[in-house]
Amino acid sequence: MQTSPAHVAHHNDQEIETLEEFDATVSVRGSLAGFRVQAVDLTDRTRELLACDTAGAVFLGCPMRENAAAKVRADGALVFPPLPDLPFDPYRGHVYSPEELFDSLDKGYEQTPDALAYDWFRRTGADRDIYASMLRSVHDDSMSDALDELVRGARVVGVMGGHALARGSVAYGGAAKLGRALARAGFTVATGGGPGAMEAANLGAYAAPYRDGMLDEACELLGKAPSFVPSVTDWARAAFEVRTRWPKGNTSVGVPTWFYGHEPPNAFASHIAKYFANATREDGLLARSNAGVVFLPGAAGTVQEIFDNTTPNYYESRGEPTPMVLVDRAHWTERLPAWPLLQALARDRPMESRITLVDRIEEAPEALDRLSRVNET
Repeated sequence: MQTSPAHVAHHNDQEIETLEEFDATVSVRGSLAGFRVQAVDLTDRTRELLACDTAGAVFLGCPMRENAAAKVRADGALVFPPLPDLPFDPYRGHVYSPEELFDSLDKGYEQTPDALAYDWFRRTGADRDIYASMLRSVHDDSMSDALDELVRGARVVGVMGGHALARGSVAYGGAAKLGRALARAGFTVATGGGPGAMEAANLGAYAAPYRDGMLDEACELLGKAPSFVPSVTDWARAAFEVRTRWPKGNTSVGVPTWFYGHEPPNAFASHIAKYFANATREDGLLARSNAGVVFLPGAAGTVQEIFDNTTPNYYESRGEPTPMVLVDRAHWTERLPAWPLLQALARDRPMESRITLVDRIEEAPEALDRLSRVNET
């Protein structure tokens, strides 16, 4: 999985997202004409900006000296200034890390960038302010772009499940072992990035390089703060304690949303693409799960994800259908009977051979592998 893009122009649209990329581009090309420079501090690059052509360039949230800004504007560049009063950067070029979102956790979760962004979202959402909605849209589009760069070339398996699953429970441990098995098989694990089953799968991926007993020990430690209710601070601190004890975990992806801001992101996803718009987040997570999705028991949100994933598989709007594995027969046929409806939709269509229902979570990796090989000759 690509984690730190460092080449000169990693897209056809010529984006620059780090100072290193900026310097390399100026050195190699001597021009920034037509480039998009995203959230790079150019305060100390005035000489370069004054010396090179910036016609048609776009600078998104790049601090620069006033004389440099005046010059690039005169060249015909567009300059979108930084917005320092916001609790987030709408132009950011990369997904978040847990350390970024939970910065200042020692002062309490309420002081973290994650909590402050949620507070801003609640206030501006109630105002129906067009400026705030534009900022949210720019942020989310930047996040999608960064997520695409991150997972390019990776085999991504989505793991969906409920947020209410308690640390220390048997089901939580099972979801963690699933994440570990998928990571050890070479997949990039992607979840909704929140607590419960989502955290468990990210934890399992994190634990993949360690001996098997590490995951049991980690689950036991986390069980001392079983839920993010009543204290997100205690819940998050327990996760960082595990990460400090075992600091060299494997990477995985979390895709949470401030729409459900009362559910904090989990600290075991090394890369967090957090969105304001839940619909954009849901569709984006499923669309990038190119190697299939495992659906653990959940409630309304997980049911929604099942059928959000079913629709493009049904119409083949993203190409060949991808595997869908539902876990827990009783849950998906009796408590929330999504499986019979999924079967009925899939009947006599190519996706029929790409769906399955298993009883136990331990069966999911083999089922996923089997479904992925259906069309192999």
